[in-house]
Amino acid sequence: MALTGGVRVFERYLAREIYASTLLVLAAFLALFAFFDFVNELGDLGKGNYQLHHALGYVLLTLPGYAYELLPIAVLIGTLYALTLLARHSEITVLRASGLSTVTLVGALLRIGFLFVILTFVVGEFIAPPAERAAQQLRLQAMSSVVGQQFRSGLWVKDEHAFVNVREVLPDASLRGVRIYQFDQNYQLLSIREAEAARFRPPNSWQLTDVAQTLFEGERVRVDRQAEILWQSALSPDILTVLLVDPGRMSLINLYLYTRHLVENHQRTQRYEIAMWKKVVYPVAALVMMILALPFGYLHDRLGNVSFKVFSGVMLGVAFHMLNGLFSSLGVINSWPPLYAAVTPSILFLLAATTMIWWVERR
Repeated sequence: MALTGGVRVFERYLAREIYASTLLVLAAFLALFAFFDFVNELGDLGKGNYQLHHALGYVLLTLPGYAYELLPIAVLIGTLYALTLLARHSEITVLRASGLSTVTLVGALLRIGFLFVILTFVVGEFIAPPAERAAQQLRLQAMSSVVGQQFRSGLWVKDEHAFVNVREVLPDASLRGVRIYQFDQNYQLLSIREAEAARFRPPNSWQLTDVAQTLFEGERVRVDRQAEILWQSALSPDILTVLLVDPGRMSLINLYLYTRHLVENHQRTQRYEIAMWKKVVYPVAALVMMILALPFGYLHDRLGNVSFKVFSGVMLGVAFHMLNGLFSSLGVINSWPPLYAAVTPSILFLLAATTMIWWVERR
């Protein structure tokens, strides 16, 4: 009974140390990335109306995206640092000598880490995506730029039996230079619509302005001109944003909607399915990182000092980040099942953590 009470007190103390260390590490990482991004943005000052305050706003709005990507790495380093300090004061040794098992300690770490799982999910799903979009819009509006052009002729999208060509997608999600090639079920060309501009009208329409419509009626061709028409389409500004922004920075719901849109149009979905599953799996990586840090706390007498262990944590975090990107690319190239490509890095690190704990226990 006394041991149980002691474990609870130790768990609260450990949680406080891990949370403080992780917050400090994450703040240091974000400051470092913000500094490099700000220096990079200085080269664009003066383009259009892009001024210093625009650069500062852009850098600040990109920080939630970095926080989402760096949280598991910060958890690894923060947990490793906290456990190492406790081990140096022999607190873990005393508890283990009193009967604290490794399983109990792992359970305590998992309970502490559940907050990081929730935090990672909330930041990645509800904070980082809108912040990233706002950052891009701020930058592009200040520079009076176009969001994206995939080819010289613009952006091409398939929408059921239509192929849509958009010359420019503006920061407010309005379109310029729209061409809609409409086909029948046998893919015989029925009409070509050309519009100077288009603006989205919820829930599923675009208002086309200055429209010239070429109709193919058997052997006849007829041209019809209208000032404005409504075009019904499954395309939405969110879907176009997915096309123009890295899928890893999009929300889970937008990735799901766009993947479904690709399936309905018989297009490849591998890249977006992998990104979607990574969104589901990535928050759990914080728990894997905490388990990976545990063996280092047991090695206080046999494996160097605190700085060496923190350096090891940084290297492991970088390796995890690189492995995540590598398996995403390999999954797309080799057409692996998206879930396998997303979950494999975390499984490999969990196996490594289990092996290290087993090795330490044996010694």
